[in-house]
Amino acid sequence: MKMFDLPDSDTLYAALCAKDPGFDGRAYVAVRTTGIFCRFTCPARKPLRKNCTFYPTAGACLDAGFRACKRCHPLNQTGDPLVEGLLNRLDADPARRWRETDLIAMGHDPSTVRRAFKRHFGLSFLDMARQRRLKEGFSALSETGSVTEAQLDAGFESPSAFRAAFARLLGVAPGSLRANARLQADWIDTALGPMVAVSDARALYLLEFADRKALPAELKRLMRDAKGDLGLGRPAPTDQVARDLARFMDGETAQFTVPLAPGGTPFQRQVWDALQRIPPGETRSYSSLAAELGRPEATRAVARANGANRIAIVIPCHRVLGADGSLTGYGGGLWRKRRLIEIERRQAGLA
Repeated sequence: MKMFDLPDSDTLYAALCAKDPGFDGRAYVAVRTTGIFCRFTCPARKPLRKNCTFYPTAGACLDAGFRACKRCHPLNQTGDPLVEGLLNRLDADPARRWRETDLIAMGHDPSTVRRAFKRHFGLSFLDMARQRRLKEGFSALSETGSVTEAQLDAGFESPSAFRAAFARLLGVAPGSLRANARLQADWIDTALGPMVAVSDARALYLLEFADRKALPAELKRLMRDAKGDLGLGRPAPTDQVARDLARFMDGETAQFTVPLAPGGTPFQRQVWDALQRIPPGETRSYSSLAAELGRPEATRAVARANGANRIAIVIPCHRVLGADGSLTGYGGGLWRKRRLIEIERRQAGLA
């Protein structure tokens, strides 16, 4: 069963409450309040509907940052012993610093492990392990404000190692982040992988997948524009977009109402406004978008503006395709672009 063949969330929740064995291996429930995902037949007490997100595979749950339940062992159904074994290791010790030599010591060929994880999740096991460690450190730093505590929670060997890794993710060193800053960054788990959001009290400034290569540079620009006034936390717009993203990924709606502060030049903002006018489930080419703006000669400029968008999904740059209808470059990865389009087409009844 593919992701977008799942029934609606109400049907899935009813099946969960009934412990319907017909969904075993076909769908999984992830609980936001516990960070755990389960089979539908799990003996644990059923969560409230508002705390549930449904996924088609155990891998999708892991990719969204959830841990496998220790009562119903949902990982046992993935069908790949190599992947299941390493995911169990990672779930048991998310702060461990994994290296290729560790895989070799366990009798695994690193290239085989890399191919297996790329096939299932779109990233390598070492990348997944690094992402989990960064997430642990990000959460600890947000809660305690202590670089040392964050470093220990993330499993890094020294505070300087954590600072270096954090700097690669956010483009700044943790020690330079101000308490009670105007702009605040936080981590949002989604069905398509973790995202970083930056907001102030009134609007969302950035929403990007955590593995996007351009993320550090984008955060550096925000840090510069804010004169260093960037810290960690979750203002109201970040809370709002996190809820909206959960509803979007659940297939409930493609509408986002969070106030935006996208920056950019007047022309870029024209392009981004045009993107938001494309109905969910539909796509445009760069050339048709340029024509809609009355600038048919500006196809390349439209493409550049599309790539400069720093608020993914909400400003839907994924709705733009090549002139021949093919998927073209997307900072979050073409596999995500394909899945975003599929989500919207299903919501619009076009799939």
